[in-house]
Amino acid sequence: MASISAADVAKLRRMTGAGMMDCKHALQEAEGNFDKAIEVIRKKGQAVANKRADREAGEGVVLARTTDDKKFGALIVLNCETDFVAKNSDFEKLAKALRKRVENLDELKNVELDGVKIADKIVEQIGIIGEKLELSHYDYIIAEHVHSYIHPGNRLATLAGFNKSGIDQQVYKDIAMQVAAMNPHAIDKDDVKQEDIDREIEIGKEQARREGKPENLLEKIAMGKLGKFFKENTLLNQEFVKDNKQIIKQYLSSTDKDLTVTGFSRYTLND
Repeated sequence: MASISAADVAKLRRMTGAGMMDCKHALQEAEGNFDKAIEVIRKKGQAVANKRADREAGEGVVLARTTDDKKFGALIVLNCETDFVAKNSDFEKLAKALRKRVENLDELKNVELDGVKIADKIVEQIGIIGEKLELSHYDYIIAEHVHSYIHPGNRLATLAGFNKSGIDQQVYKDIAMQVAAMNPHAIDKDDVKQEDIDREIEIGKEQARREGKPENLLEKIAMGKLGKFFKENTLLNQEFVKDNKQIIKQYLSSTDKDLTVTGFSRYTLND
């Protein structure tokens, strides 16, 4: 068996984040070869992953970041089994990956961090932590300016895209926080899918019918309820949470008459 020094163990620990004894045993099994030792740790992670595949990973973190030029923003969700693990600082290191412009979750898993694919890094962490981990969600926005917001606790994050850059950063932040607080369904009325509109009209009719309203008034009542739905669920028509005397569209216009939102993304754990 190869002689393993404390310096070697410490080096592998810096490379993988694994515990001291795990690193020592991996180096011993690999006869001092660091690449093989890392593979040993990953294999252990895969074995743990297989055993815990049927476990529920309902905890985790939601992270959002933008590129330095603010033209691209991405949001990811990494699930785990317990809240304790969700607070692991290594989770937040994944935020670096969000600066890479990728199209989907599969591409993200192939992004390399410190020379290791994210998918392999997650398997490695499973072996270290001993819990199921799952990179479960990815979304992105491209716009003239993208602002990201992570609510304290890392369980809720948003992205908001705008048609203009160079605006007061507080305005961008206010809209990203509005998305977090009010969970809009769409940007504006025209962005709501027809199937959703039809559903809301039918719900409105049925509610009015159960209230004993005359059949010939059901359509009119339902359309009134649809107007309320638009006001509560489309971002530009929502009341501004910081000043309910104006709606978001008015708030943006008061900053710049041409400023508007081009897209948003929101994710919260246990929604």
